[in-house]
Amino acid sequence: MAAPAGVVVSKERVIATVPGDHRVNERIRVDTIRLIDHEGNQRGVTSTREALALAKSLDLDLVEIAPTASPPVCRIMDYGKFKFDEAQKAKESRRKTQNVGVKEMKYRPKIGDQDFSTKTRLVEKFLGEGHKVKITIMFRGRESAHPELGKKILDRIVERVGDTAKVESSPKLDGRNMTMVLGPDKKPVKPKSADAATEKAPQVESATTEVAAEVSNEEN
Repeated sequence: MAAPAGVVVSKERVIATVPGDHRVNERIRVDTIRLIDHEGNQRGVTSTREALALAKSLDLDLVEIAPTASPPVCRIMDYGKFKFDEAQKAKESRRKTQNVGVKEMKYRPKIGDQDFSTKTRLVEKFLGEGHKVKITIMFRGRESAHPELGKKILDRIVERVGDTAKVESSPKLDGRNMTMVLGPDKKPVKPKSADAATEKAPQVESATTEVAAEVSNEEN
């Protein structure tokens, strides 16, 4: 059977496409809905008035989570808490984005082994945190006549951090300096199982994926 408009059907689940904000409580204008209660139990098709009365008796909200389904799917939840949690997640995401940038680490062509190890450990740390790292080799006096010395230092760094980084900007001379940019080399992440992904999904998203069996039964 064809799925309701706005709903994507897999073998076991229905996933609603719900962009933007949600209609809540009295903003839900339809007469009947498909209800999921505050514990995730499906109550089937019921009148919006009865669902809203149940939500109010629990001091919770009735939230339309799949408006284009037929009838629309609604869930009883604490909408204020849900919005707060979503705002906190967005804030944390922005904070992480703002903190990730380009770090710089400076070396000398004749740097000692201990200083090299210390600086390169910091480079690895920055890369592990998701930063790009600009490596600068600073030449003094006649050292600038021997760029191969700087290239050797850069090659040692690449060899040291090779498992965690990729060269985004190849070594080049920049005045009296030689520079190179490294970026974090993110390895492919093994996909999580469907069950694990479902357990960690946001409340609204998980709710919209639970109605397939009932939709299928009613349509058949």
